[in-house]
Amino acid sequence: MKLIRLAPFALLTSAALLLTGCVNNASTAPASTGTSAAVTVDSAAQALVPAAIAAKGKLVIGSDATYAPNEYKDAAGLPIGWEIELADAMAAKLGLTTEYQLAKFDNLIPSITGGKYEVGVSSFFDTVERQKQVDMIDYYTAGIQWATLAGKTIDPQTACGIKLAVQNGTTEALDDGPALSAACVAAGKAPLELLGYDTQDDATAAVTLGRADAMSADSPVTQYAVAQSQGKLATAGAVYSVFLYGMPVAKDSGTLGQALKAALQSLMDDGTYAAILSKWGVQQGAIAKIDINGAKA
Repeated sequence: MKLIRLAPFALLTSAALLLTGCVNNASTAPASTGTSAAVTVDSAAQALVPAAIAAKGKLVIGSDATYAPNEYKDAAGLPIGWEIELADAMAAKLGLTTEYQLAKFDNLIPSITGGKYEVGVSSFFDTVERQKQVDMIDYYTAGIQWATLAGKTIDPQTACGIKLAVQNGTTEALDDGPALSAACVAAGKAPLELLGYDTQDDATAAVTLGRADAMSADSPVTQYAVAQSQGKLATAGAVYSVFLYGMPVAKDSGTLGQALKAALQSLMDDGTYAAILSKWGVQQGAIAKIDINGAKA
């Protein structure tokens, strides 16, 4: 992942408090069903866990918990979301617990390659560029989708000259937004003005507060933000550029990647994977088989 910081818009002032009126994550989280507690250990997958991790009995996971409903914080500041629940169940398959360490998105992969975290769970698109640094254990598909103020019409493919809010470090910020902007310039039109924010909540707030014309994020995240906006936001255009989601692990992590792949496949085979996705209403992105480094372009 390229570590590029887009220039952030001016810091949101007290008006950002309005965001709590349009995104109320805690009140809409599905009721807990104790998924990980009900998971049985898969001995074949467990045998693949590197000895050092097996000895301490836990997976140290890096996450940017600002991307509801995938991963975000509950009222107590603890990470929740369907990816968090899936990761907990994956660890349980391996006879492990999870320890989440929260950080900014664009710091996660460097922290994995540097050995601070063993795996990342933070809606990472599996890309060939990221595969040069880490191995990606693929488990879901999602595309890119925009949102704007309700009643406003914006087409992502022809939206030249607008202000687009994105989260720093994401594919939307590093690849898709710049590519769309370059296409505008090539057509003799004004470029997009990309406004980078450290959290998706701030990128969403930029639209509701009128600081940006639209926001761009992964499709389940955009759809969730619209659903939580109390009618303030609407999707803009269809989902496009579908990617695999992958959990990054270090290239030198031994058999850890294979262990995670086997655990996720076991969850898929016993129905737990489908149950978690359905519980959170994101089953449309389910895949048929767990893979490693599945992205080819």
